[in-house]
Amino acid sequence: MGEAPALRVEHLRMSHGGRRVLDGVSLSVAAGEFVALLGPSGAGKTTLFRCISRLAGPESGEIWAGGTPLHALAGRRLQRARRDVGVIFQQFNLVRRLSALDNALAGRLGRTPFWRVALRRFRAADRALALAALTRVGLLEAAAQRADTMTCGQQQRVAIARVLAQESRIVLADEPVASLDPDAARLVLGLLRELARERGIAVLCSLHQVELAHEFADRVLRLEGGRVLAGSRPAPLAEARRA
Repeated sequence: MGEAPALRVEHLRMSHGGRRVLDGVSLSVAAGEFVALLGPSGAGKTTLFRCISRLAGPESGEIWAGGTPLHALAGRRLQRARRDVGVIFQQFNLVRRLSALDNALAGRLGRTPFWRVALRRFRAADRALALAALTRVGLLEAAAQRADTMTCGQQQRVAIARVLAQESRIVLADEPVASLDPDAARLVLGLLRELARERGIAVLCSLHQVELAHEFADRVLRLEGGRVLAGSRPAPLAEARRA
């Protein structure tokens, strides 16, 4: 038997307003793999990500993070398990008045006692981890800069630093480049691909742009009619660009 995938979704179903949005979605992402998920607006990509991260509870189906059944957990057990799943949002979801470092430190909230969070007295090890994450995304010199003074591309890199500080084994990137110019988009997607390979992170990234999916992803899936269609390998051009 081969090693279990880092993320496995089986027969996931979810409805909104009487409409079936997810109709038996199944997919898997291996550790170190970057998988792109294509689909038009309204196809259910965000709903799928909310279910996988357990921000929403699916009607039925299974969600496995390695050997952990996220679908079967509740309360503190679910809270602990969700530390392994980091989410990168289209609109960054940073606290705009706080610094890049403080936003990166937010990735440590699930592993930090409440009193430390309330007093903003993070452990030295947590601060070191957040600074290392900012270094990896190329923003150490901007650690003290307020998020609302940064470019969109910089803000998204802070969001990536946050999931690195969280020490996530699975990263869900929900349209992470929709608000970025082409150069910043390629920088962010290239960074996610590199981090998947360097750290063995399983990355599932929803995109609108077919060409970017084939340029950066190891596999490309499509969400259509509430189901995930069979994946494909990147086009030869994408493979050549990686060489």
